[in-house]
Order: sequence, then structure tokens, then C-alpha cells
Amino acid sequence: MKKKDWDYIAKLEKEISKRYGPETVQSPRSTWDDKKERDYLVQIKEFDKKMLRMQEQSEKIELNGIYISKRFLKRSGKYVCPICSVYSTKPRDDMYMSKFECCHTCYIEWVEDREERWTSGWRPTQTIK
Repeated sequence: MKKKDWDYIAKLEKEISKRYGPETVQSPRSTWDDKKERDYLVQIKEFDKKMLRMQEQSEKIELNGIYISKRFLKRSGKYVCPICSVYSTKPRDDMYMSKFECCHTCYIEWVEDREERWTSGWRPTQTIK
């Protein structure tokens, strides 16, 4: 085992201090106080909460034999037409989903020219496949 050359280490620290400032070679414990400790503990708690949320979102759930992330299931409610059960991410369908709660295809077939009846609550009894 090699012996440490304390003179070399001191010289190295002196050069580092000269080049990058004296705080680069001092011990972190020398500036640590209770306030920094509290801030650090708060940061750790926030980080843990964030990691837990990310882990929950990345969990997979089996749906019809396919594993899907929980994150997508929360979003999928907006993109699946309740009338025909078709999944769509088209901007045109988003507009019809927000206004009529159906996709563009169902709007053309069931809602167009019957908007008053649709808004009063009528829905088709048969589902489109």
C-alpha cells in the first residue's frame, strides 16, 4: 500500500484554492447549519413525493390482455368515444368530444341536424362497431 504524500496533497489543495476559490477545498460541514438542514429535509420530502407520483403513473394495468400505463388510462377518457368506443387523438374529434361527447363519425351519424334532441339527453340504443 502506498503512503500518502501529505505535502503533495497540501500543494494540490493550495493550487485548486487559488484557481477556483477557497470554498472548493473546504469541508461542506464547515458551512452547514440548522437552516440548511431544514431546507435539505424539505427538498428530500418533495423529491420523494415527486418520485412516488412518477412511480404511480408508470404502473401498468392489464386491460383486455394488454398492459397499459395508468398515465394513459387517465387521459383515455377524453379520447374514447362513449358511443362507438373508438380511440382517437385527432384534433377534430377533440372538438366534438368537448361539445357533444362523441367523435366526429358519431356526430355525423347521430347528432348532425338533431342537436336539440342530443343536448336534451337522447343517445342511440345500439352501439357502432
